[in-house]
Parts: sequence; structure tokens; C-alpha cells
Amino acid sequence: MKPIDPRLLRYARATRFFLAASVALGLAGAGLVIAQAMLIAEIVVGAFQRGQGVDALTASLIWLALVAGGRAAVSWLTELAAHRASAAVKSELRLRLLERAVRLGPGWLDSQRTGELTTLATRGIDALDDYFARYLPQLGLAVVVPAAVLARIVTADWVSAVVIVATLPLIPLFMVLIGWATQSRMDRQWRLLSRLSGHFLDVVAGLPTLKVFGRAKAQAAAIRSITADYRRATLKTLRLAFLSSFALELLSTLSVALVAVGIGMRLVHGELDLYTGLMVLVLAPEAYLPLRQVGAQYHAAAEGLAAADEAFAVLEREPAAAGGVPAPDARDAALAVDGLAVRHPGRAAPSLAPVSFEVRPGETVAITGPSGAGKTTLLNVVLGFAEPSEGRVLAGGHDLVSLDPESWRRQIAWVPQRPYLFAGTIADNVRLARPDADDAAVCDALRQADALGFVDALPEGSGTRLGEMGAGLSAGQRQRIALARAFLADRPVLLLDEPTANLDGATEAAVVDAVRRLAEGRTVLLVVHRPALLPLADRIIPLPGPAGPSGPGAGYGPAVGRTGAGDPARPLAEAGDAAARALPAQCADGTASTD
Repeated sequence: MKPIDPRLLRYARATRFFLAASVALGLAGAGLVIAQAMLIAEIVVGAFQRGQGVDALTASLIWLALVAGGRAAVSWLTELAAHRASAAVKSELRLRLLERAVRLGPGWLDSQRTGELTTLATRGIDALDDYFARYLPQLGLAVVVPAAVLARIVTADWVSAVVIVATLPLIPLFMVLIGWATQSRMDRQWRLLSRLSGHFLDVVAGLPTLKVFGRAKAQAAAIRSITADYRRATLKTLRLAFLSSFALELLSTLSVALVAVGIGMRLVHGELDLYTGLMVLVLAPEAYLPLRQVGAQYHAAAEGLAAADEAFAVLEREPAAAGGVPAPDARDAALAVDGLAVRHPGRAAPSLAPVSFEVRPGETVAITGPSGAGKTTLLNVVLGFAEPSEGRVLAGGHDLVSLDPESWRRQIAWVPQRPYLFAGTIADNVRLARPDADDAAVCDALRQADALGFVDALPEGSGTRLGEMGAGLSAGQRQRIALARAFLADRPVLLLDEPTANLDGATEAAVVDAVRRLAEGRTVLLVVHRPALLPLADRIIPLPGPAGPSGPGAGYGPAVGRTGAGDPARPLAEAGDAAARALPAQCADGTASTD
């Protein structure tokens, strides 16, 4: 491990200021250390060799008190700068981590364990406190103080300087050897902590399922096993830290003893005066102390460095290159899918087989197909969350890859299959679509989504606070809150991912009515598993399954519905028959599996 990770300088600007402050304060501290040693030697020689009284030594005693106060002030300023730098660096790293996660998109996040990411962004980055508050200040002192002390000693007693020069490099050498062993153990300890956090969160999220199938106790045993592994890894790391601290202490003590023995022998033989001997004897431990402290504080900082490595791995992960062309006005732009296919690494079959179709402005197109056909993947490509492996998606004749993703997404309202509701009020969750919307606009969006009835029945109406993931609401209520967001956003392109999945008949009918109102005058891509939404579609595009036909034309389906049939008088029953052929087999209760 390098003494200072250069990535900290690159990703956290506060580190640069703190390093400069550490060197400056280290220089001040080194000067005060030398002054203190000289004053102590002067006072001792004056009192015991020259027989001077307190009056004669008053000035030296006052200066010694001032120097001691100065060292305390430098230590306080160093700690203050360290904690401020630590807070600034942690804030900057968290912000950069969040920004990079947003740029990498939901596709990357789906491949990560939420618990591990949460631990990294909280406990992991918090562990950098010790790195800044303990390790880096000592590193600054270790660079400045030994050099300054050695420069003063060599001008007074070159023999002692030679002994220090010969023994001083042994401490960093042992530090490097110990550091290699410690780093591997700390990396393992951090991986175990991340694994424990991720597994615990998975167990908590899936606890109802585990209870139903009688597997809760087995998972509790698994958590106990991981916890025991983490405990053993922590104790092994602590054992190594204590042994290494002992080794460094012993080495520096023996080195100072060599200097002291040499000084004593020369004092006895009259080859060295008392003032020089005392000054060198006081300064010698100060040459070794900063290096010894660096070795000791490294162990406290190692966990933070292990977490920082993972954070840097995320920060250095390059997102897909984004285009810079402003998106065309989606109200007049056709959406064309041209030979689009998506393949994810590690999968033999494509996530989306090649498909082609066009959605005209103001048209509603339903996307059907069996589970695994790639319906949600198709929406992710349109949103810019996934990259095409083949083909392209065009908006008004422009390839989406070349468009500025933010200007394109500002024209899209998206209702996912499982909408995420944040901990907060219902109104706040609806306002995510338009933060500047007033209460009247929020209420109107709730009314259009057929959600105002149950919201008004709540104790605090739209001001009712929800738990994480919309805890306190049913699946249908959460879906209508998500539709209210889309109403409030009022954007020309609408993407709906199975909005009626897992709903009962009455709730499904209410959601279908809300979707009908929402789709009016908009370009709509509607992922469908259940037939209730199919009458809303102008056309139906069935996607082939994972083992189905492929090729540019494989995705074209029959045009059915209100305007796509070619005959305005075609009975709706015909559309229902086409829907039955396009949809996968339904479960006995009328529900279908989801993509």
C-alpha cells in the first residue's frame, strides 16, 4: 500500500489542502520539539552543573512553558484540520459515489447487492476518519520531524547522528513488511463485513417468504456463521496490530538505548559536554516517535483504506458514453426500434431478441410476450438505462445513443412495474415528477389517477407520511400514486411496465381507467401481461421468447385495437382474441408472470 493513495488527491480536493496544512504544522512542530530539547538541556545544566537558582532560570522556564503551549496548540490545530478535512472528504466521496451510481444507471445497480453498497457509502467511508484524524497527521510529522531533528543532532554530535541514521530506516522497513500482512487481513475483514451486511439485508427483505417456507432458522444460522467469520477475522487483525506495535516499540527503544549508551560512555570519558548530551538524548526519541506512530495508526486507518479501494473501483468504472445532441420534440417525433437486440454478459441467450417496429406520435403500442422475452429490457433501452448490443432506437430520426440523455428523459414519464415510493409524504412522492408543483396540481394528479378517494380517507390526506417502499399502502394504491406522478409530469412520451400486475379485479379496473386518461394525446409504450389493458392499444407487438425466432422482422405483431386494425368497425372481441394469442398462458387466478 502507498503511504498516500493518489486517488484521494484526484477524487477529494480537500485532501490536498490538508496535506499542505499537515506539512506546515509538522514544520512548526519540529521547530518546537528542537526548541524544547534545547531549553530542557539548558535548564538542567544551569541548575545542576552551574548551580543557578530559579531567578536565573526564569526566562528559560517561561520559554519552556510557551514552547509546551505551542506544541499543544499545533497538536490541536492538526486535529482540527484533520477532522474538517475528513468531513469534507467523506462528503465529497459520498457525493461522487452517488453521482457515479446515477450515471452507471439501474442496469449496473441491479447487479450489485444493496447491503454492500449501503455499507460502503456509510460505514466504509466513515472509517476514513481514522485515516485523516490519526494516520495522515502522523505521516506528515514522520516526513518533517525526523529530518529536522537529525539535522540539529548532526550539528551537535555526529556520532549519535550516525547511530540514528543507521537504525531509523529499520522502522519503515518493518512497517512495510507488517503493512503487507495487515492489508490482506483488513481486505478480508472488509469483504466479510460487506457480505454480512448484504446477506442481512437480503434476509430482512425476504423474511416473510422465509417464514412461510420454514427457512428463517436456517438463514439465522447462516448469519451466525458469517458473523463468527467476521469476528475471527477482526481478532486476527487486532492480534497482528498489537504484535506489530510491540515490534516497532521494541525496535525504537533499542535504537534510543544505543544512542543513550554512546552518550553515557562519552560523558564518562569527558568526550562530550553535558548540554549536548542532554539535548541529543531528549531529541533522539523524537526522531523515532513519528515513524512509530505512523505504524501504529496505520492499523486504525486500514479498514477505511480497504473501503476506499472499493469506492474508487466504483468511481473509476466508466459509464457508457453519452451523446450531446439535444433531443427532438417528442410530441412530433416517431419512435422507431430498428433491429434492436440486447445481450448481457454471462448469459447464453439474448435478453432481448432482435425486434423492429415503429410508434407514431400519439400512438399507443402494447408490448407482449412471455417472461424473459425482454419487455422491460426494451423499456430500459428507450430510457437509456441499457445499451443495445445490436440495432438502434431512433427518436425523430436521431439515434438515442447520440442524444443528450437528460434532455430525452425530460420528455418521458415512466411507471415501472414496482414503483418506488420514498419515506415521506404522499405529496412529496407525487412531486418527484415536478418539484415546483403546488398542492392544487398534486391533488388534481391524484384525482386523475383515481387515487384522491383513498388519499383523502387517510388521517392527514396527501400529507400522510409513508414508510420506505410505500409501506402503509397496498400494491394498487402504490400503483396509482405512481400514475399520479406521471399525470403531474405531463410529458409527451409514456412508458408503462405492466401497471396492472398483481392487482385484484376492482383495483385493476381503476388502474386501467387511469391509464386510459393518461395515454390520451401521448406516445405510449405499454408492457402488458394481462388482457385488461389491451383495448387501450392501437397496436400489439408480441416479442419472441428467449428461445423464439430472431431476426429484424421477428418482433412484428398483428396490428389490433382502435386505430391499427384498418377497419374502424372491427369488433373489440377480435382484439381480445388477438390478445389471447399474443399473451403468455395465464395462471389460474388470472395473473401472469412478469418479465
